[in-house]
Amino acid sequence: MAKKVLVVEDNELNLKLFCDLLRAHEFEAEPVRDGREAVARTRECMPDLIIMDIQMPYVTGYELILELKADEELRRIPVMAVTAYAGRDDEERIRAAGAEAYVSKPISLVRFMETVRALI
Repeated sequence: MAKKVLVVEDNELNLKLFCDLLRAHEFEAEPVRDGREAVARTRECMPDLIIMDIQMPYVTGYELILELKADEELRRIPVMAVTAYAGRDDEERIRAAGAEAYVSKPISLVRFMETVRALI
C-alpha cells in the first residue's frame, strides 16, 4: 500500500511539482492549498508524512507545526518544512516548533526525495 503524504503549499507550481514528484515515486499525494484547511485534512486522511511550506497566507507553516505537534492524535506524524527561509535561525526555529526535517527552496529533487524516504 502506498504511503500517504499531505502536501500543504499555497503556490500552485510548487504544489504540482511536489505532488507529481511524490506520485512518480509511488507515494499517494494529498494536496492542500490553504493552511487553514491543513489540520482538518490531516485528521481526514491521517497521512504518513506532512510536507508544508512555511510562508503561507492566513496561517503560516510555523503556526501549523505548533498546532499539529500540540495535538495528541496528530503529533506522531512527521513534518517536513520546505521554505525559502534559508537562515540558520529560521531552521532552528522551525525545528524547535517540531518539524522533523527542513528543506530549503529552491529544492534539490534528490535531497527532497531522500528526506521524504528518511521520514517515512
